[in-house]
Amino acid sequence: MRLNSFTGKFISILLLICAFVVPFISGSYILGVMSLVLIYLILSLGLNVVIGFCGLLALGFAAFYGIGAYITALLFPLTALPVLLAAVVIGSAIFGFISGAPVLRLRGDYLAIVTLGFGEITRLFMKNMDWLTNGPKGISGIYPSVFFGLNLSDKRTVYYCALACVSICVFFLYRLQESKIGRAWSAIREDEVAAASSGINITKMKILAFLIGSVMAGLAGFFFAVNQSFVDPNSFGFDESVLIVCMIVVGGIGSIPGVILGTTILVFLPELLRNFLGGFESYRMLLYGVLLVCMMLFRPQGILPKAGRKRELIPETEEIKMMKTPMFTRRETGNGCSA
Repeated sequence: MRLNSFTGKFISILLLICAFVVPFISGSYILGVMSLVLIYLILSLGLNVVIGFCGLLALGFAAFYGIGAYITALLFPLTALPVLLAAVVIGSAIFGFISGAPVLRLRGDYLAIVTLGFGEITRLFMKNMDWLTNGPKGISGIYPSVFFGLNLSDKRTVYYCALACVSICVFFLYRLQESKIGRAWSAIREDEVAAASSGINITKMKILAFLIGSVMAGLAGFFFAVNQSFVDPNSFGFDESVLIVCMIVVGGIGSIPGVILGTTILVFLPELLRNFLGGFESYRMLLYGVLLVCMMLFRPQGILPKAGRKRELIPETEEIKMMKTPMFTRRETGNGCSA
């Protein structure tokens, strides 16, 4: 299935409407799982900006997630909620700039290795700085105050706040994707040298992608800390970064509806295994690996890819068949010339 712009927006709106009615027709368990879906949606949409829009392979994205969560955990007793949100956004943006600026000259596998290193450095910092982060024990009792009459200690309120954040992110990314910045990112993703030669500021565009992705990950960390009331370093390791990459690969890299669908599938899948197959959920990483291999073999463009992504991944047999098909219909004229 290929998505044009209208179809993709329609699917995104439909999924968001379904998410809106979930608390009215489900219990606390489903509400908790759906809250986790929304948190991962903010994460995967942020990573989709970096990988899907700009083509920068980042494997340490969970570090930004952890930064937002720990800023929330450390500052919530000291500041009002608007100041706390501002601190999360600014702190995540600063960390995104610090981690993004040194790697602008790198591409492909080298970029992935360096971003993976940043992610592990961040996790070890959280684990070993006992005086600040409480080390491996983590920080508990995170209950922010009331914000504009909304009690964030109520799980349903947190769910709707996260849903509002997802809706804003989806709208923002659709507008961004169709803007001059989105087209510049597409050019960088396809051919960085050609993009630079056409006048695109490569450095500026890459830093902007890292900043937007890191801010969205920081917001996801905020909702994670508020929803769980507890943070610890193990929640932001390499496995988490791989899981986020899996979500956008399965759904369709660069496709916003695909990312929404892929995230929903990979969050609900362990819960289904836990409820229907007993202890099989302990093999979820193996299952994710098998799923990724199958996706790369049989549908590399993802479940709901963009139309352009489908064209980029035409199988070789189809490409050869298309090359053999004449581009113009030749018809013979009376004087033996073809027209």
